[in-house]
Amino acid sequence: MRVAAVDCGTNSIRLLIADRNTAGVLTDVVREMRIVRLGQGVDATGSFVPEAIERTRVALHDYANLMRDNGVEAVRMVATSATRDASNREDFFAMTRTELGAVIPGAEAEVISGDEEARLSFSGAVGELNAADGPFVVVDLGGGSTELVLGDETGVAAAYSADIGCVRITERCLPGDPPTAEQVAEAREFAAERFADAFAHVPIERARTWVGVAGTMTTIAAVAQDLPSYDAERVHLSRLSLEDVHAVADRLVGMTRVERAALGPMHPGRVDVIGGGAVILTVLADELSRRAGVDQLIVSEHDILDGIALSIDV
Repeated sequence: MRVAAVDCGTNSIRLLIADRNTAGVLTDVVREMRIVRLGQGVDATGSFVPEAIERTRVALHDYANLMRDNGVEAVRMVATSATRDASNREDFFAMTRTELGAVIPGAEAEVISGDEEARLSFSGAVGELNAADGPFVVVDLGGGSTELVLGDETGVAAAYSADIGCVRITERCLPGDPPTAEQVAEAREFAAERFADAFAHVPIERARTWVGVAGTMTTIAAVAQDLPSYDAERVHLSRLSLEDVHAVADRLVGMTRVERAALGPMHPGRVDVIGGGAVILTVLADELSRRAGVDQLIVSEHDILDGIALSIDV
């Protein structure tokens, strides 16, 4: 069966069209990402701005055309952190009913809980890894929230969605270009505070392998390799040591926006928020090293999109 998964987060909207066989194995047909910044200003105002909804509509309209052209039979679209927080979210849902309904009658976006977001990310991220390397802690570092999930081949043991992401921390703590040392220290303190509850709910000390997913993680992995342009094959299942994480994070945080934009693998829509994501990543890396002795990050291109596609009833 040919299925389509759409993940609409705070910073980006992504599409996966895949063939799913009876064993639940996915074969990619189309995999695409666009930066729409749906969560622009939501942390400060509590509502979507019209231009953010319009940017998302344009992308979703193009995605719907791709679904139609590729013969998609079923679709699931999930909306995450920004949509949970927005007071005018019905404007967003009405738009998705129009665009998706033109392909699959009755289709629309659905808000999922942070817990389900975490579980979908986990199922997508660990499919290619050796079960003997578990338990795994999967971290999905998004624009408005970050999901931590602990599990193994038997399933998810614990999950938590922390109210922090690269857009949220940048808007709140990192106005400088580049940020000052004081701003970076404030951002680290903010991240540590937001992750305190996550570490209380998710016993990361049990983890043997750390897997990172989503755009901040994959971009940082590409920059760490000094790739001339983004290369998903080089990024997928690449590994960063604790020292690598700190080195690339320090490099990104210390750059101006112009300098970050000049990096070959850098998507224009991540230029202004990747420093905030790097700060979050270092806080997580230090805690995983201290609590679990895990000093290596595996970065996966497979994430919540794959989990969404696998969750579609066939």
